[in-house]
Formats: sequence, C-alpha cells, structure tokens
Amino acid sequence: MHGLEGLEGLEEFCTGVLQRHGCASVSVAVAERDEVMLAEAYGLADRAAGRAATADTVYGLASITKPLTATAVCAAADEGELDLDAPLPGEYGGATPPSIRQTLQHRGGFGAHYDWRYGDGDGDDDSAPDPAIPTSWYAGRLYREPGTGFEYANLGYRALGSLLGDLDEQIGARIARPLGLTSLRVGHTHPGPGPTAVRYTADGRAYPVCRSGHPAAGAAWATASDVALFAQNCARLLTPRTAAAVYDAVPVGPAQGYGLGWSVSSGAGPLLYSHSGGMGGVGNMVVRIPEHDRAVAVLTNSTDKTARDAILRHVLARVAPGFDPAGLSAIPATGRAATLPEGGWTGRITTREGDLPLTVDVLADRRIEVRLDDAGTATVPFEASADWDLRALLPLQIPTADARIDSPLLVLELALRQDRLTGAARAMKSGEGTGWLGNYLSHPCELTRN
Repeated sequence: MHGLEGLEGLEEFCTGVLQRHGCASVSVAVAERDEVMLAEAYGLADRAAGRAATADTVYGLASITKPLTATAVCAAADEGELDLDAPLPGEYGGATPPSIRQTLQHRGGFGAHYDWRYGDGDGDDDSAPDPAIPTSWYAGRLYREPGTGFEYANLGYRALGSLLGDLDEQIGARIARPLGLTSLRVGHTHPGPGPTAVRYTADGRAYPVCRSGHPAAGAAWATASDVALFAQNCARLLTPRTAAAVYDAVPVGPAQGYGLGWSVSSGAGPLLYSHSGGMGGVGNMVVRIPEHDRAVAVLTNSTDKTARDAILRHVLARVAPGFDPAGLSAIPATGRAATLPEGGWTGRITTREGDLPLTVDVLADRRIEVRLDDAGTATVPFEASADWDLRALLPLQIPTADARIDSPLLVLELALRQDRLTGAARAMKSGEGTGWLGNYLSHPCELTRN
C-alpha cells in the first residue's frame, strides 16, 4: 500500500462493508504531496453488465462540485475578472443582494433547494430542470438578510456558476488542465472516454440520467484519484491571500465552519478541509489533512451513505490519526427547546401560482395544527433549532404544479420576528422508496398572530 501503514487489509475491509450495506462499489484514493499513493476500487460499477469498478472508473460527484465551482470563482477573482465582495448579480425581489463571498459561504440568504429531471430529456442544456419547475423563480427569493445566517444553498452556487459561463470549460481551463486531472468534467453525463459508475438507490435500483437546474452545485464527474489530487493542490491555483480566505471559515456548528466552498473542522484532532456529495445514487466525501500533507477521496454509487462513512473512517484513522468525525462536512443541526407560546397564526405561502392561505394553531405539548388552503389539515409535533422557532414535517402537499411532480410533504421552518412568523414552506419527498429522490422547493411564508 505504498507505505501507508494500516491499509494493507483495505480490500477485505471494503468488500465486507459493501456486502453488509448493499452498496454496489467504492473507489478510494489517497494523495500525498503531489502523488497518488493509493488508488483502489472494489465492487461493481455496473451490476447489470457485471462490470467491476476500477481506479479509472468515473463517479458523479454531486456536491463535491461546490469546491470546484468555488475554486474557479476565486481564480477568476485573482485574475481581476470578479470581486468577491461585489454584489451577486440578479433580481431578489427588492432585497439586498448578497456578495459573491457570502454566497460562497452559503450565507447569501438563498433557501434550500434541489430539483431533478430523470431520463435523457430533450436538448443538451445541462441547466434545464423539469419544465414545470422554474428554477429561476426559486433563485430570485431570499429568506434572510445576506450574511446573517447559514443555509446550504444549491441556488447560490447556481448563481455563482452563471458568473463563469460555460462551467465545463471554465473548470477545465482553471482546474483540470493546470492540475492534470484528465477525468474531471461537468455535465449531466460524463463524455468519456473513461467508464462511469451506474448510480443505484439504497435498495439496488439503477437511476436513469439526471439533470438539475443547478449544475454548478452538483454536476461534476471524476475519478477518486483526480478528486484527491484536486483537494490536495487546489490552493496552488490561487494567490496566497485568496487561498487563505478559502479556509477562513465562519462557524456553523460546534466542530466545524464553512469557508469558500470547503467545510473546515474546528474541534479536536488534526485540521480537516472536507466536502461531502450526495444525491440519487451518489455518496461521496473528500478530505484534505494539511498536517499530514494528504488528501483522501471516497466515492460510492449508492444513495445510502453508510458504506461511504464506514470506509472513510477506516481510511482516515490510518492516514490522519486522531481525526474528529464531528469536523467532517455534514453540517450538524443544532436543536434547542421550543418556546413558541400557544395561540393561532394566519398568513400565506407565496408560490409562483399565487398566495396560498395558511393557518397554524400552536397547541399544548409542542404540537401544531396546520390548515393549508384546500390541501387539508394535519396535527403534528414541532421543534425548534438555532435558526427557527418552529420546525415541522407535515403530510400536506402544496397544491402547485411543480410540488405535485414529486414533493408530497410540507416542511415549515419559521422564525418569530416582531410578532410575525416568517421563513420557508418547503415542498419535499422523504427518501426514494417509492421511485427516485424527489425535489425540494422552498417558498416564502409569513404568518401574523390571530
């Protein structure tokens, strides 16, 4: 194992994990300084064809695309094409536009969002979502004052990608070719010539081709080796000042913060720069450990991330002794006691088809009764978080054409501000057990006391 102590039994460990968790395959790479020290793959990249995964197999990266986009944006800033502290171009309903830097940090005020279109579709526009889901409508609404809070936002990275133009060409010119990353591409499919891993649901069904309305947030492809080399060397593409700013992270949890496209650990153990990637049929993680001058990439072709997590912990325990798992890039939810008093609230959800009447009655024992227009009534528990005074999941569907596609549930996340409850009403689907992963669509919501 090229001098990487403790990884001699990696094949046995990985194949056992894949079998236990029903994961089709995994590709693992470790880069040290400028060299790939380990590149191994196990399992099947394509179950139907019986095609084995190899170190040359290309995987969809999902949100590992974000540090790629961030690096390209920062490189453009170094070349004088952009100003990281300039307002992000766009129309935001009269709200103060975020800066490019705030958007890179997921502090631009955008709401959580993802939309998927499955199948080959029509045309070659990678940015085209389902025609009934107007991504631009969702991208034109902010849910908080820019800079005041963290919300992981694909739509913010969509806007950042639009600054660059042709994303595949820009990431090729600014990252892939300078670093010699021959597999790295951006698009709804990988153009080859290398073989790609088929994406699978947690229960083993193959996903079709998937397009989204936010390719700069999740449409990159690469081998594990190229991902590890990118993480190890991306700072060299930037000026020292900009490279330092990339890892200057604003805290988002007790053991981590988020910089310009990277999660940065702040707890025990060696410093970790990391990013995860997950979507239908994708479960990935990349970690750079500057103290050891190493980077690790673990890529899987399964929605279930259990195998990825087990293999990543196994590898990191040997290449970064004493690492703290709490410092990795899955952003933790910070809960708190719910203190919203009993009483009734009336207001609306704003959708692209018009406003929908909504009433919320806060009951005893931290429960709410919610009535949504003609969609019905539901009574459920609610909780609070660091950002929201009321968080609840309801079996109600927002009755709009886009929500009806594959988002049968309603999530309310509302904050109490001067006798108003304001925030987001999110249409979503739980899991992929009844098909594919659904969409996640945020809508402005505002209520006043009765």
